[in-house]
Amino acid sequence: MGSPGNLQLLHPRQLSIQQRCSISFSFRATRTTPSNFFSLLPTKCSASVSGSCSLTLGFDTTKFGSSRNVVVKCVPEQSSELESIVVPQEAETKVGISEILSKANSFLPHIVLASTLLALAYPPSFTWFTSRYYAPALGFLMFAVGLNSSEKDFLEAFKRPTAIFAGYIGQFAVKPLLGLIFGTIAVTVFGLPTPAGAGIMLTSCVSGAQLSNYATFLTDPQMAPLSIVMTSLSTASATFVTPLLSLLLIGKRLPVDVKGMMTSIMQIVVVPIASGLLLNRLFPEVCKAIRPFLPPLSVFVTSLCVGAPLAININAVMSPFGLIILLLVIMFHLSAFIAGYLMSGLVFHDAPDAKALQRTLSYETGMQSSLLGLALANRFFEDPVVGVPPAISTVIMSLMGFSLVMLWAKKKK
Repeated sequence: MGSPGNLQLLHPRQLSIQQRCSISFSFRATRTTPSNFFSLLPTKCSASVSGSCSLTLGFDTTKFGSSRNVVVKCVPEQSSELESIVVPQEAETKVGISEILSKANSFLPHIVLASTLLALAYPPSFTWFTSRYYAPALGFLMFAVGLNSSEKDFLEAFKRPTAIFAGYIGQFAVKPLLGLIFGTIAVTVFGLPTPAGAGIMLTSCVSGAQLSNYATFLTDPQMAPLSIVMTSLSTASATFVTPLLSLLLIGKRLPVDVKGMMTSIMQIVVVPIASGLLLNRLFPEVCKAIRPFLPPLSVFVTSLCVGAPLAININAVMSPFGLIILLLVIMFHLSAFIAGYLMSGLVFHDAPDAKALQRTLSYETGMQSSLLGLALANRFFEDPVVGVPPAISTVIMSLMGFSLVMLWAKKKK
């Protein structure tokens, strides 16, 4: 049995104790998650030690993107020697930089709004970002999600078939119904041309948006794998479901390039997420190094995905009936977000994570792949007016979705 020793903590940190000997601390502390972490206050602590007279205390500050191990020598209580745990200035600098980078996501709604205004005021600032960049850009966002997830998360997601089914219903039942309602209102109430109503309906028939996965990740990271599974299933089945819904709602069969759709799924969802998971598993230190830089890069890529479709289709968006379409698209997405939230609340009201599920299903119902709708409109419809609602939807669903991210993230705090 070793002699009791004194430790002085000069900086409050989360300490992960790597058990090299039997110890018992007496200190003021607050337990955090996971349960093996303690948040220590800067106070004098006494410890009883058996075994080796050295302890390895692992400094775990993953919240700020850095970590270090400190070996502390235990000295007798009677000794005047006092060991202190001191974090070097270099570590403090790294923490500060990482913290600043990690906060980039909080500016996402503002960046999306700024991108929208810039695309309207000066379209050439985004027109260079053509449709060929959409898949790599969205793939990068999925890579960022995969890098911050693990295989276990996805296996857990498939254990919730009811939630997955609810997300599918929201995508291909609730949302198309709302599209039919607002598309009909556009033609019968506001007197818009039939192609404008068809564009709203087409927007409601496409699969879920990968941006909904990223929005879920920012609000409820533990729900991101479930959101990805929902979106992946809806995207895979959109090859058959989207033409059928388009036939029912628009009255005209919409051809879809099956091989191209599957290739797009692989590029945007499967490969990037698998790459992120694999990198996280095989090279965790590399992931730690690049993870702090992902938030600002993701914000930049998202701004391009929002501003480019608006800038490229600026003439159609600024057409005489553009404002009416804008209002109808806003009402369509607002209704979809609310419907997803309320319906999931009724189904999962007894679930321990009911609120997180409601937020996730709200994103899944309110956000869809408007870029896909825009591509289909440009390729399979001669009238360019059909592409106006999807182009506006790309901006509106992003603004509304990431505004909810900011709102719900503040409420969680």
